[in-house]
Amino acid sequence: MPPTDTPHPLVLTLGDRELVIRRRYQALSIVNDILVAIWFLVGSIMFFSESWTYTGTWFFVIGSVELLIRPVIRLARQIHLQRLPGGQGRRATESEHDF
Repeated sequence: MPPTDTPHPLVLTLGDRELVIRRRYQALSIVNDILVAIWFLVGSIMFFSESWTYTGTWFFVIGSVELLIRPVIRLARQIHLQRLPGGQGRRATESEHDF
């Protein structure tokens, strides 16, 4: 079984189906990266029209805040992993924390 960020996955029931989220911090980081791309893409398109430039600028500001959130997610994961029992002897590899 692959390692997870928490011992128990997050399970959300959606009708007759379940959404199981493992590696919560990695999933959160991926969602954050998608939002960053959306903010910057939409903001860039808005710059083609002068009437949308102000709103486009706000999309760039939101995208920049999202970029700041990414290292905060990584830091929260590292702090969380340090609090888990039995995690002291295991060292994270570069790829495990570089998301």
